[in-house]
Amino acid sequence: MKHELEEKQVVGTQNVSNMCLVCGEGNPLSLHAQFLDLEDGSLCATFQPQPEHQSYPGRLHGGIIAAILDEVLGRVVQTRHPDVFGVTMELNVKFRAPVPLDMPVKVLARLDKLTQWISEAKGEIVLADGTVAAEGFARYKRVALEQISAGGLSHTDWHADTRAHPNSVLA
Repeated sequence: MKHELEEKQVVGTQNVSNMCLVCGEGNPLSLHAQFLDLEDGSLCATFQPQPEHQSYPGRLHGGIIAAILDEVLGRVVQTRHPDVFGVTMELNVKFRAPVPLDMPVKVLARLDKLTQWISEAKGEIVLADGTVAAEGFARYKRVALEQISAGGLSHTDWHADTRAHPNSVLA
């Protein structure tokens, strides 16, 4: 299965945290994913897998694939509501092709349904040649930023991503 590649403008980046498995700047085992808000309201995450993220030699672990899809599908609601988090209620993943470790990974997500309490999203991991390596569907309970952690989130826990980012991506 191939994804139709098209150019989309990046309109912003989303915050990152300190110790998150997916985006944690201070976590040496993190994917260090960057989240790019796109002009059409979709979200693109990019990261470079490391050897410690593998299952079979040279292949990204299926649990990591599920984790990045969960994170990106849960975050796409923030393209419209930056102070809302998605708490996973349901996650479905279809594995279509191996994800190699030797190239950057791109994950695309779009909001499928949004109500006062629930968001639903679909997305996929797309390889450089357009191959869809995995597809995801998820349903989330919408939770306000101040309710996501019992002690709240400090600037260390949740802050702007200051890394350089592209002006556009093939999405």
